[in-house]
Amino acid sequence: MKVQVEELSPVEKKLSIEVDSTRVADELTRAYTALGRQVKLPGFRQGKVPRRILEQRFRQQVEDDVIQRVVQSAYVEAVREHKVEVVSQPQVTNTGLKTGAPFSFEARVEVKPKLELKEYKELPLKKTEVTVDDAQVNEQLEKMRQSLTRLEPVEGRDVGQAGDVATVDYEAFIDGQPFAGSKAEDVAVNIAPGELVESNLAALEGVKVGETKELDYAFPPDYRVEEVKGKTAHFKMHVKGLKSKIVPELNDEFAKETGAGVETLEALRAKVKADLERSQRAKVEAEDREAVIKGLVERNPFEVPKAMVERAIDSMLEGAVRQMARSGLDVRNLNLDFLRLRDEMRERAVQEVKGTLLFEAIAEKEGIQASDGDVDKKIEELAAEAGQPVAAVRKYFNKPEDRMGLSLRLREEKTIEFLKAQAKYS
Repeated sequence: MKVQVEELSPVEKKLSIEVDSTRVADELTRAYTALGRQVKLPGFRQGKVPRRILEQRFRQQVEDDVIQRVVQSAYVEAVREHKVEVVSQPQVTNTGLKTGAPFSFEARVEVKPKLELKEYKELPLKKTEVTVDDAQVNEQLEKMRQSLTRLEPVEGRDVGQAGDVATVDYEAFIDGQPFAGSKAEDVAVNIAPGELVESNLAALEGVKVGETKELDYAFPPDYRVEEVKGKTAHFKMHVKGLKSKIVPELNDEFAKETGAGVETLEALRAKVKADLERSQRAKVEAEDREAVIKGLVERNPFEVPKAMVERAIDSMLEGAVRQMARSGLDVRNLNLDFLRLRDEMRERAVQEVKGTLLFEAIAEKEGIQASDGDVDKKIEELAAEAGQPVAAVRKYFNKPEDRMGLSLRLREEKTIEFLKAQAKYS
C-alpha cells in the first residue's frame, strides 16, 4: 500500500492511498464466494452459481461493498502508520475499481493542529479573594426558610390579603380567542406584586372566595412562548380558596428540617458558609480559567478544526438542555431555535477548543501529569462534596475511559494552577 500525506492547511490533510491490485482481487474473491453461498438463481444449485453469472447480476453491488471495506481498512492503516491525528470523519473520493489495477482513493480529514507555543507565562490576571460575610449567610438561610414554607388554609376570613396564596380556576382570551394554556384549574397564585407568568398577582387582594376577578395582562415581550409574547390577554379568575404561608422559625428545629445533616442552627450556619465559599471559589476558578484562555489565545493565535468546534457546541447544548430539565423545563415546549443557539455558542466554543489544545500543549511541554494518586484523591474529594461513600463514587469511575477523563481534567487543572503561579496579578 502506498500513502502520500499532503498538508492542505494547519488543520486539514489529504491522504492519497493506493491499494495493491492483489489485495483488491482477494477482497473481490471473498465477496463473490460469500455471495455465492447465499444467492439462489433458477437453474443452479445453491452455492454452485458460477462467478461470471454473479458478476453479471451483482457486479455493482459487490464492487461498492468491496470499495467500502478496502477504503475503511486502508484508511485506518494509513492514519496509524503516518500518525495522523484525525479529528473528523474522512471525506473520501475514488474512481472505482479497474480489473487488474491498483485501487486508489483520496481522504480529506481535519487534524489536530500542531502548536508552536510562544508566550504563556506572566499572563495578566486579577487577584480575587473569596469572602463570605454574615449578611450572605443570613440571606441564604432566609432562602432556605422560604423553601420550607408550608401552606395552611386561611381560617376566620374569606377575603384575600397580601401574602396569601389563592387557589384559582382561570380562562383567558387574546382578541376573543383562546390560546395554548389559556385555561386551567386549581392553580396556586401568590397575592403579591410581580408577573402573572411567575404566579404573582397583587390584583387578587380584596377578592372574596367564590368571586371572579377579570383583568387584562400583557405578556412580557421576551416571554418564551412565541404565540403570546408581547400580547395582552383578558383573564377571568375564579377564586376557590385561600391559604397562608407558614415560614419556619430560624432555630435548631429548622436546622434539622433542612436535610443538611446538622442538628443545630450554629452548625447549619457553618455549613452554609462553607458551601457559599466553595461556590464562590468555583466561580472564581471559572473566571480565572476564562481569563487564562483569553491571555493564551491572544499570545498564541492559531486555527482550529471545524469538527472540534461543532463537537464543543454539541456538548454545550447538551449541558444547557440538561440544566433546563433539572430546572423543570420541558425543552419541547420552549420552541427553541437550535440553529440560532449554535451560532450564538460558536465564538465561545472556539475559545474552549483553543483553550483545551493550549493547555494540552503546555502540559506536554512542562511535563505536567495527573498521577493515579491525584485521581484517587480527587475521587475522595468528590465523594465528600456529594456526601456519598467513596466506594460508590469510585465505582462511577471504574471504566478506563471515565478514569482517563478525570485524569485529563486534573491535568488541565494543574496546568491552570501552573500558569496562575507564573502570572502577573493586578
